[in-house]
Amino acid sequence: MAKAKNELIPEQRDELLKTLRERFEKNMDRHKGFDWREIQARLEADPKKLWSLDEMEVTGGEPDVVGQDKKTGAYMFVDCAAESPKGRRSICYDRDALESRKAHKPANSAMDMATEMGIELLTEDQYQALQELGRFDTKTSSWLKTPNSVRELGGAIFGDWRFGRVFVYHNGADSYYGARGFRGVLFV
Repeated sequence: MAKAKNELIPEQRDELLKTLRERFEKNMDRHKGFDWREIQARLEADPKKLWSLDEMEVTGGEPDVVGQDKKTGAYMFVDCAAESPKGRRSICYDRDALESRKAHKPANSAMDMATEMGIELLTEDQYQALQELGRFDTKTSSWLKTPNSVRELGGAIFGDWRFGRVFVYHNGADSYYGARGFRGVLFV
């Protein structure tokens, strides 16, 4: 039987669920009062979301549950790796920025990678909330979902933790650095 596109084979699924459960149990301060059995049931009911979580995992994101949507009940998984995921660095912000570069183009863009993975970039508010759970991006930075008003002017925003606080600032959307990647969010 052929594997469906964007779907894990049973062995991959089982290994991912084991990894996610272990991370969940190790970091209970991120999701007090949540029950892993409920989360696992949602995950098992949606193979495409499991595939997206596996993409987050294999690119170094270390996804974990950090919240729940009050309206839909969906659990919020976010990349909780200490630094911006290694497999998603050295990329510009989006396709327009990538195509605008005349020389030294990066291999991809944050928005394109996120779409391919079935996730979204963190918003500024989501990034701020993540930083309340620990210290992230102390040596790296992460592109954030940029408001249209900023993007239309050629910029994009990113965040990091420096000097005891969160900084959110801007760069040209076509810029890329070895220490800048992006963090994703997925609702399951």
